[in-house]
Amino acid sequence: MDVFNKLKSTVTSTVNQISSVLPGNPVTREYDITGHIGSAGQGLLWKIYSGTKRSTNQDASIFVLEKRQLDKLDMKLREEYFIFVKKGVSQLTRLRHPQILTVQHPLEESRESLAFATEPVLASLANVLGHTDNLPCPLPTHLRSYKLYDIEIKYGLMQIGEGLNFLHNDAKKIHHNLCPHNIIVSYHGAWKIFGFDFCRELSGSSDMRVEIGSIDASFYNTPNYDYLAPECLDPTRQLTTASDMFSLGALICAVHNKGKSIISADQNISYYKRAVQELRTVPPTCLLNIDEGLREHVKMMLNFSPELRADNHDFLKSPYFDDIGVKTLNYLDSIFQWDNLEKSKFYKGLPQIMEKLPHRISTNRILPCLIKEFINTSMVPFVLPNVLYIAEQCTQQEFTRDILPYLIPVMKVQEPIQVLLIFMQKMEVLLKLTPPEQVKSEVLPLLYRALESESQQIQELCLSVLPSLANLIEYPAMKNALLPRIKRLCISTSHISVRVNSLVCLGKLIEYLDKWLVLDEVLPFLPQIPSRDPAVLMGILGIYKLVLNHKKMAISKEIMATKILPFLMPLMIENSLSLNQFNSLVALVKDMVNKVEAEHRTKLEQLNSIAQEQKTFEMSAASVVIESKPPVTSNNHVDLDQLFGNPSPSRTQEKNNLSKPSNHISRSLSFEEKHRIINEKEAHMRLQQEPKIELSSGQSQSNLLDDDLKKMSLAQLDRVQNFSSPPSQQNNSPYQQNAVMQPYNFMSNQNNSMFPVQNSMINPIHNKSMKPSPMQQWSQKSSLNSNSFSDLSPLTKNKVPMNSMMPNTLMGLNHTSVCSVNSVGQSNVKQLSQSEINDLLN
Repeated sequence: MDVFNKLKSTVTSTVNQISSVLPGNPVTREYDITGHIGSAGQGLLWKIYSGTKRSTNQDASIFVLEKRQLDKLDMKLREEYFIFVKKGVSQLTRLRHPQILTVQHPLEESRESLAFATEPVLASLANVLGHTDNLPCPLPTHLRSYKLYDIEIKYGLMQIGEGLNFLHNDAKKIHHNLCPHNIIVSYHGAWKIFGFDFCRELSGSSDMRVEIGSIDASFYNTPNYDYLAPECLDPTRQLTTASDMFSLGALICAVHNKGKSIISADQNISYYKRAVQELRTVPPTCLLNIDEGLREHVKMMLNFSPELRADNHDFLKSPYFDDIGVKTLNYLDSIFQWDNLEKSKFYKGLPQIMEKLPHRISTNRILPCLIKEFINTSMVPFVLPNVLYIAEQCTQQEFTRDILPYLIPVMKVQEPIQVLLIFMQKMEVLLKLTPPEQVKSEVLPLLYRALESESQQIQELCLSVLPSLANLIEYPAMKNALLPRIKRLCISTSHISVRVNSLVCLGKLIEYLDKWLVLDEVLPFLPQIPSRDPAVLMGILGIYKLVLNHKKMAISKEIMATKILPFLMPLMIENSLSLNQFNSLVALVKDMVNKVEAEHRTKLEQLNSIAQEQKTFEMSAASVVIESKPPVTSNNHVDLDQLFGNPSPSRTQEKNNLSKPSNHISRSLSFEEKHRIINEKEAHMRLQQEPKIELSSGQSQSNLLDDDLKKMSLAQLDRVQNFSSPPSQQNNSPYQQNAVMQPYNFMSNQNNSMFPVQNSMINPIHNKSMKPSPMQQWSQKSSLNSNSFSDLSPLTKNKVPMNSMMPNTLMGLNHTSVCSVNSVGQSNVKQLSQSEINDLLN
């Protein structure tokens, strides 16, 4: 909200200022007023304002005369003065000469004011000499410490003389009121004639002539008495150009005496007459401050008799103006009259002249003339060094305002090539004075173009100045625009000096690059340089040293071992190297080898330490696991030991062995082993938490064993009989045909484990048409009714040795009884003892 309030107040104050200056005046429609800068004219009644033209945005000055300032005058005198003023501005508008103020917009009148617009001006000479009437308070900044230099006074007086020469000889007029109030100092320091209110024709006409000393004359309606010629007292005498020469002499005295004229009448006729009588002999004290070369001319110009005064031609031929600075400024004013050859000779010697001139003269008087020459491209190589010389003396504000806008189009000029060379030679000045935004947008493209030029000198100059603006180059521009051009130039050039300067430039840019840009763009580029010249090799060596020792780069040992060292080692046998160069190369290689060794040794030591710690940790963890681990037995052995109540010696020994620590447990366990140990531990804990299996009270363990043994004995008896019978008997005997129809048969299943398998009689899927025989029914009945081993004793009395059993008979045994076969095919079942059962199990 405060911003809007400030903006509103600024706009309001500006509008009020314009309204108060030009209320209703038509000039306000075409010009914008910016500030009150001076005053001029008779009595300094004209206020001078700076402004701009709206249609073209060009600078201008607006002269304003407020009518209320004359309210104290009589109506007749007031109207008479306005007639003088309008006549004077009309004369000024028609006269066209470099030493006469140029009017851009004619006089406009409103009820409150008179106004017209001119070329940009600084102030009047009276303001410069210290007369502050009708000036704002405080004084404008440019007038507070303004001091005229000797060269400005010399050339200013010369310009006034040329202006009077034009009036007298060409326009056939006399000014009749030449004084500091009617001399305007332009923005560029030129002195120009103004105030033609009392201008007279040389024809001798007395029209509109005011008689000095008349009753009707007023302060504003008569010329300035302090600079008026004595013959003007006689109304009968005809005015000549000599009167203007008297006024010019009085003006010269005032300029050299801090604005004090030799006549001090204060617009009083009595004072004026007395002072004029005293000037019949000019006192020497009045001429002491005037240069000796002009003193005699001024004395003659102030002569009481008009016929004896020096004329304008004699004045301009005075030795006073025989000065190199005056001649230079005068030549610049007429520079467009000369051809290019004469111009080029002048511009070549101009820097030596500007060394002796004040800075204000160079910027305000010389620079505008030089800038106009930029439109002539063939003269740019001669003009540009002078412009850049002036820029060296400017502040950044002056450079940005007065020079840079005109240099930017010249930066884009490609021909002649000398323009680019001059910019490269003065690049330090440009970088110092140009704002960063313009450096990025205007100067950098100029440098890129210099890198791509064919001139060796331009390339080397460009490479030398690039590091000084590296801090202004953004990362994308550095990576995508600058570095590729430098690399391309270094590889493609045929000049060793350009290649070496490219490497030096890269080395200076390292400070402004990040680690990854160096590793990705700079280091891989160095082995690609197609030169083994010692200077080039030393440039490459310097970059490697910078990167190796830079704190933010940190080249890894892998890059040094696989990329850099394989490139540097062959360079050590180059015969073109001097001893010092060889020593430098060897020292760099040793540094890299030592760094690789140290880093890799440190890494290996760390890895070894980590391995030792891991091994110690795993040993301690394995000891804890083994101490808490239960004996590992297979499920079938655990069940049989519980069933028979007599575990086998081998399992007991295995259990004892597992309870002892392993001799090779100290080795590091793999992931799979650790996983298996954890799973076994968890399984053991779950096994301990499960409830124990108890047999039902209706059936004891011995009854279960008896039933199983009886069933296995009968099935084995049938198999043995079928095996021992002849084929004919096996085919004819009903018993033998149904021998395979036993309730249970010992066969091998898919897992090759021996378990009783239900036969086809019980499982109808195998054989649905077969029915049990009487023998099978008896066997089933006897096996179902038998409850102990003693029930099998009547079946046989012969004992069959263990080694006489058939192999396929033994395949059917699984912790059960064994059957023997007699000669007639009858099977006798023998009761097995406890020791025999154990033998079979083992």
